[in-house]
Amino acid sequence: MGANESRPDRTAVVPAIDVASSTACLRSLGRSGVRTIAVSELPDPPGFRSKYADETVRVPDPCKDLSGYAEALLGLAEREDVRTIVPFRETDVYALAKHRDAFSDHVGTPWPSFETLRGAQDRIELFDAADAAGVSMPETAKFDDWDDWSEETIIKGRYTIPAPEYVGEDAAAAFRRPSTTYVESDSAPDRETVVSEMGHVPLVQEYVPGTDEYGFFALYDEGEPVATFQHRQRRGYKYCGGPSSYRESVDIPELEAAGLALLDELDWHGVAMVEFLRNDETGEFELMEVNPRFWSSLPFTVQAGVDFPNLYWSMAEGDPPEDPPEYEVGVAGHLVRGELLHLHSIACEDYPVVERPSFVKTAAHVAASMVRHPRFDYLDLDDPEPFVRDIESVFGAMFDRPAESPMRRPGRATQATTALVNLLQR
Repeated sequence: MGANESRPDRTAVVPAIDVASSTACLRSLGRSGVRTIAVSELPDPPGFRSKYADETVRVPDPCKDLSGYAEALLGLAEREDVRTIVPFRETDVYALAKHRDAFSDHVGTPWPSFETLRGAQDRIELFDAADAAGVSMPETAKFDDWDDWSEETIIKGRYTIPAPEYVGEDAAAAFRRPSTTYVESDSAPDRETVVSEMGHVPLVQEYVPGTDEYGFFALYDEGEPVATFQHRQRRGYKYCGGPSSYRESVDIPELEAAGLALLDELDWHGVAMVEFLRNDETGEFELMEVNPRFWSSLPFTVQAGVDFPNLYWSMAEGDPPEDPPEYEVGVAGHLVRGELLHLHSIACEDYPVVERPSFVKTAAHVAASMVRHPRFDYLDLDDPEPFVRDIESVFGAMFDRPAESPMRRPGRATQATTALVNLLQR
């Protein structure tokens, strides 16, 4: 058993992947008396080291065996103690939505139907929905329909996951997640090369002249919002953007209106993050994409006052809250790994259409913001081992060596974490 006093008949399955959000979910549910089963294809993810992981289970890698992964989750759902499963990746929510009827025979299913999910994972359908909802968006078209390369553009996958139902069995076999490519003006890329790298015909999108990224987060119950949250991304994994490494809570009516309008149009059910860029020229929030599952900055959302994992659990149990929770505006938080990756991108990577910031100034801003806002996604003195594992992984990757630790030393880990927290809070 883990460290929490949980009821054995109240169990949630949580994918323990290599992001802080799954560890935050384990902590949140565990502290509320919900027993957790951490599942992963990884041998030693940070979540496996959390004291709130009551049970750990190895499962197939969904990127190599999506059907086997879905079967493993369904097998856990059939246990009498399991009440629901929590999605953190596109593969998670895809497997759950595709087999929603089978899962609904055993557990609560606060996630979308497969038809609704496709409206978020197929960006053509997503932008059609945005247009119908009156939500601003960059000019977007299929690669084959784009004929003006005179301006800066972005190439991104049409689908957020190359699943068989989207791209066909053969293309899905490689299961590559298409990455975003920045294209300079007057630089038309080679179609054959692009399609080969993406695994399907991708989209082209105009480059939005803005550096301010915003997230609108929500939990929906059959088309009705249960809880919402907003943040402004101050830094991402890369200096061009990407997942959030430093963010600040905000409350902007126009952002809320755009997020609600889109999710209402999709007739959403479950959790979702809607990503926007604020156009420097127009001031409008322009849609980037929808993440139809829990987001990487979930720990900060909980710290700011909206405990989405427990709200999700309540909805799975058929008892959603009557009133949406409030949150504190103007607070900020960090993912230490993300801050390191941001600095690494400035030093080592190049994005043609995005101006490279000063490494020295950015490093100073990172340090100052950690002192001003000492909230961290993994770092938690009550449960230090996931943070230690995450840092092991970062440095293991940097030096191109396995980050597996042959021996775990909780005492030393706790002492090191305490010293770091004290240093950051000075």
